[in-house]
Amino acid sequence: MYQDRRREKPTESGSQARRRVGELLDVNAGTLRGWIERAEIDAGERPGVDSTTDARIKELERENSELRRANEILKTASAFFAAAELDRKLR
Repeated sequence: MYQDRRREKPTESGSQARRRVGELLDVNAGTLRGWIERAEIDAGERPGVDSTTDARIKELERENSELRRANEILKTASAFFAAAELDRKLR
């Protein structure tokens, strides 16, 4: 709808077109701007990280965070069992 509006009224600025389309759809112009930018990035019309790559990065960051937590738990458990083993040997 936004692209149609831009073709029909080439003298209208992008923000004016977004505002008008936003009014028609009852969507905030800022929200609509974000959607339009995302679509342009995904289509390769604008520089930026596409949605697929962005989702993969977030997934890998989440996995990395979980692995860091697991490593901390394992380090703590390892230290606990090492101390328990030393204590057992001293008795």
